[in-house]
Amino acid sequence: MTAARGEQVPGKGHAAFGSPTAWLFACLAILVLQAAIEWAMGRVPICTCGMVKLFEPQVMSPGNSQHISDWYTPSHIIHGFLFYGLTHLLMRRQGLAPRLFVATLIEAAWEIAENSPVIIDRYRAATISLDYVGDSILNSTMDTVFMALGFLAAARLPVWLIVVIAVFFEILTGFLIRDNLTLNVLMLVWPIDAVKAWQGAL
Repeated sequence: MTAARGEQVPGKGHAAFGSPTAWLFACLAILVLQAAIEWAMGRVPICTCGMVKLFEPQVMSPGNSQHISDWYTPSHIIHGFLFYGLTHLLMRRQGLAPRLFVATLIEAAWEIAENSPVIIDRYRAATISLDYVGDSILNSTMDTVFMALGFLAAARLPVWLIVVIAVFFEILTGFLIRDNLTLNVLMLVWPIDAVKAWQGAL
């Protein structure tokens, strides 16, 4: 079975370098390596509350970025959309599986960087995440998994629907928590006091 726009589903067909199954195992290895590095960095495996929630609804709470999913999960799904588009442009001759590996590598690298003291301090200083202490290993690795789900969805869905979903996610989270992928990147790279004040008034 082939995906939309002629893409091959991981595990089917033939990749240019190695089998799709081998690439998928490589993606899992990256996920394990991400968790191991974060453990070595001192990240907690799960929320220090001792519970594991499917979804954490409160943004301004100690549980945010500690459970399986939260209001920032849509941003990671959008990462998958974007990485699919990027690898489609730069790795057009490669199969879907090696491109997923590259996307997983990028996302894992960002998750590790995001949980470094430098980026944690940047979030606390420049954004509304004043009490941000970093992700749990569970939350961080699930962020990478959600990125992969977004990537695979992008391989299946028509472009117009991907755009609609991404815009819907941005509007929804922007309305509900006054934050989304666009605002998160903006405030991390180029903080604007007016935007920070608006977000903090929630």
